[in-house]
Amino acid sequence: MPPEVLHEHQRILATYGGVYNDPKLQSLIEQMVERLVAVSDKPDLHYKVTMLNSQSVNAFALPSGQIYVTRGLIALANDDSELASVLAHEMGHVIANHAQIREEHARQADLVSRVISDVVTDPEAGAMALAKSKLELASFSRQQEFDADAIGIRLASRAGYDPYGAVRFLSSMEHNSELKPEQSGPINPNATDFLSSHPATPERITQALANARQYRAPADGGQDLAQAKVAYLGDLDGMVYGEDPSEGFVRGRRFLHPKLGFTFTAPDGFALDNTAQAVLGIKRGGGEALRLDVVRVPAEQTLADYLTSGWIENIDRATVEETAINGFPGATAAAKGDQWDFRLYAIRFGSDVYRFIFAAKHRSAETDRSFRESVGTFRRMTLAEIQEAKPLRLKIVTVAPGDTVDRLAKQMAIADRAAERFRVLNGLDPGDRLKPGSEVKVVVE
Repeated sequence: MPPEVLHEHQRILATYGGVYNDPKLQSLIEQMVERLVAVSDKPDLHYKVTMLNSQSVNAFALPSGQIYVTRGLIALANDDSELASVLAHEMGHVIANHAQIREEHARQADLVSRVISDVVTDPEAGAMALAKSKLELASFSRQQEFDADAIGIRLASRAGYDPYGAVRFLSSMEHNSELKPEQSGPINPNATDFLSSHPATPERITQALANARQYRAPADGGQDLAQAKVAYLGDLDGMVYGEDPSEGFVRGRRFLHPKLGFTFTAPDGFALDNTAQAVLGIKRGGGEALRLDVVRVPAEQTLADYLTSGWIENIDRATVEETAINGFPGATAAAKGDQWDFRLYAIRFGSDVYRFIFAAKHRSAETDRSFRESVGTFRRMTLAEIQEAKPLRLKIVTVAPGDTVDRLAKQMAIADRAAERFRVLNGLDPGDRLKPGSEVKVVVE
């Protein structure tokens, strides 16, 4: 692997939780790519697929032929044709040289390093950086997306996959995006996914449908598709769903990291997102945000001195105060930008220091109180909590007579909008009913 490709590869792994190891799924995807390459107009191109250990729904390709797909995307797909449509779409970008153009753009703006410098040098820019810790690749143009869709649907059909898989998956992506917290501001920690970089506009779905109709009628292949779905879901049975506890995980407003041994709870109204670089949070409406990360601070340096050491500007030195958080040494201070106000906390936990950066468009006694109460929940996890911290997994179940969406959704280890998430996970429209004897995905502990 050339050095520049290796660098990009390592950057992607660091951003998306590393490699997800599942030999059965890896083999399935590699076989899909082989089938697609065999019918490609450029069969001499070589591709290598990496599954990423991330719950985000994303896939992308580099000009080198490196294709990346998250386990979150694999879990959302409901048959092999849907997943093949995504792989073929990404191959379409490579075939048409779109990925080369995008890589040049991305290379000019190395977001991962820029995020760090934004947060530590400019409070106002840092507020926006709270939401940008995931890798961001330059967006494709509208026409490039249409072209990649057309190439991908053609490849999928030639390879024997259902060309309507692209339509179904784009529709699932739309429904999945509707489950994200509503935002009225610019900070959106959940924005990095396949839909944000490959917008599933109604026009795009309509065009994908028109492209698919060139290859067969919508009603064809019912029995074959049903069998393919059963086989695909069988490969997903037992797959990790959501976050991997070894990297920390979110449960509602609470964040737990059993490997590092700590937990905290965000203020009311916040939605949390765990990234490779930091825990990010945003309050409904976008007027408040938070970031938690870890830094090394010399043992001989006080935390008050650290807060004023220049890693963030415009500190109000009158607000610097030594404190203790559940027995751990800490310090706090306030900083002010033109449009964002900040409340900072540093907590020494073991050999590391954890930084809370709270941002509010309008800091007040109320926001300070809610931020202080949130930091006050930072504590060491108990041994029992650590032992109980296991990943959620997909379980494939057979629909029994009398089963309904609501009944199966109540069995899932997800409390928030369980019925809606069950429908999205299984590609069901609001009016669709379950068919006894069919198989569906549920999320279990």
